[in-house]
Amino acid sequence: MSDNFTGNFTQQEPIPEEAIDAALAVLRHGRLHRYNVAPGELGEAALLEQEFAAQMGAKYCLAVSSGGYALATALRAVGVKPGDPVLTNAFTLAPVPGSIASVGAVPIFVGVTEDLTIDLDDLEVKLDRARVLMLSHMRGHLCDMDRLMQMCDAAGVTVIEDCAHTMGAAWRGQLSGRQGAIGCYSCQTYKHVNSGEGGLLITDDEELAAKATMLSGSYMLYERHLAAPGPEVFERIKYTTPNVSGRMDNLRAAILRPQLRDLDRQVQRWNERYAVIESGLRDTPGLTIVDRPEAETFVGSSIQFLLLDWSPERIAEVIRRCATRGVEVKWFGGAEPSGFTSRYDSWRYAESERMPDSDRILTGIMDMRVPLTFSLEDCQLIARIIRAEVGAVYQS
Repeated sequence: MSDNFTGNFTQQEPIPEEAIDAALAVLRHGRLHRYNVAPGELGEAALLEQEFAAQMGAKYCLAVSSGGYALATALRAVGVKPGDPVLTNAFTLAPVPGSIASVGAVPIFVGVTEDLTIDLDDLEVKLDRARVLMLSHMRGHLCDMDRLMQMCDAAGVTVIEDCAHTMGAAWRGQLSGRQGAIGCYSCQTYKHVNSGEGGLLITDDEELAAKATMLSGSYMLYERHLAAPGPEVFERIKYTTPNVSGRMDNLRAAILRPQLRDLDRQVQRWNERYAVIESGLRDTPGLTIVDRPEAETFVGSSIQFLLLDWSPERIAEVIRRCATRGVEVKWFGGAEPSGFTSRYDSWRYAESERMPDSDRILTGIMDMRVPLTFSLEDCQLIARIIRAEVGAVYQS
């Protein structure tokens, strides 16, 4: 009888004890709102911003309520207005085009390559259609950031990086989120640090940082931020920047600070699990591994592979057979959105042009979380199950 996997693909590790102690301290004093601090006290949210800015080598950082809120705030900060076109990936998650739509702007989708990164040739053709690119490092895959930034800088296109899946990743040693004008991160449960919901925004531009802080709802209390520009910058923009409240509270910040200090070790653990699964899947007939470029330092918190040119029926059969054996493989190519999986033609609030080459790739993208609750032996078993079931359908 074949072995089955009995683990849980959505179960995260417990919150670290240090983070629990910090959260209890906030609960005991009751000052959860980020601006509710005792005389001389440095609030948890302000300390989180200061520490994350230092960790990322950025001048400024803002902690907010979610990664999606960070993206929308970044768009507003760079001056995107209702009706403006904004370039973004065709292969991404719904909050990315959703953030563009939330400010009344119009997504223009750019194709995807077999490396699961933005198609730079397609981007080059479309660069003259917008002045902002919201670049989604979808599922942690980094494109050639050198070429992308050269293209965008030459065209005068501002880059906002969606780093929800690349906190801790790098391109040629430069941390993800440091190439564009603004980097945005998610602290939602299934990301690299877990506060349930939450987001972080970094930039080296003092005016963008001041605008983002005012947008988040600082109530003119910006002097309580430890990773913000000086008061003279806020004086320039405070009367013309609206309050679109979306602050992070001290409780979530307290939970996050110890996790961020442990990020490098967690990245190493994810990558150990990723390597075991990738090795087990390599050379499976009909299955295409997504090879990672040498210039990329990635975080293997999920893994993708391609069933290129398979019929939807055969892909659905692979998913069904894996699920029967306890392995949850998700499919971005389904005709209908399901859970977090959807594709650019699913978002009918945004008109889209057909992209046949990208459609072929999207149809074949298989996706699987790699929680740190999995052991290396679990990963070996998962790879064996996928390999066996893909092979069985491929040969049928």
